[in-house]
Amino acid sequence: MAVTLLNPTGLPEIDAYRQVAVASGSRTVFLAGQVAWDADGVTVGEGDLAAQVEQCYLNVATGLAGVGATFDDVVKLTVYIVDWSPDKFPLFMEGVSRAAEKLGGIPVPPGTLLGVAALDVPEHLVEVEAIAVLD
Repeated sequence: MAVTLLNPTGLPEIDAYRQVAVASGSRTVFLAGQVAWDADGVTVGEGDLAAQVEQCYLNVATGLAGVGATFDDVVKLTVYIVDWSPDKFPLFMEGVSRAAEKLGGIPVPPGTLLGVAALDVPEHLVEVEAIAVLD
């Protein structure tokens, strides 16, 4: 495996992600931000943050699979959430958990969660982009 995730001594341990990813592979994959579209471009879970997070993560997995990668190869996730506030964190984690259940688990690579005013269309509440490294 090309990626090792860890929390170095001296940095806080956070359940939602690891502080550091060490990549030893030779191919880098940059996956465009994935929104809550199904394969036909129809928004899934309109108005439902957890459902949209789940769909975004499933779409990331699909994009990774297209190049022979999985979440095990991800070194960085960036999540954009419309009108973010900390009270939305349980819904975010619910969506991640539902996706992880369907995918057989999701490692917790370093991540950044950013609150934004809007995304590409008003129906989209979240967007997830990924960077992966392959052997």
